[in-house]
Amino acid sequence: METVFYEEDLNGNNSIIEEFQLWQRKLKKLEIKPKNSIDALKLCNADIYPGVNKLFQILSTLPISTASNERTFSSLKRIKTYLRNTISEKRLNGLAMLNIHRDLEITVDEVIEELAKKSRRLEFIL
Repeated sequence: METVFYEEDLNGNNSIIEEFQLWQRKLKKLEIKPKNSIDALKLCNADIYPGVNKLFQILSTLPISTASNERTFSSLKRIKTYLRNTISEKRLNGLAMLNIHRDLEITVDEVIEELAKKSRRLEFIL
């Protein structure tokens, strides 16, 4: 039994192979070829190549990888493993965001200013 994906999206277009072959002939004639699926989608006329156009729409919206999601959960796992269950959810979220967004520069002065806005739980006695 043959598995068919996106059959509803293609509206039962059985001539998709012939349509794709026409699209390939058009691409061979172009001087500047599309570099990615979005460029190809812009070039593809939906009236002439409706099936190919729909396939480019699907291809353009599919995620390339799940690396960023996996990296987020990996960071959370490292933080949670290290600090175990003694950490509050608010602090865990803050540490996770810092770990995930390492590319953002945070200065010591910014941290001190943020901490100075909050009241202390213990009185500071000299």
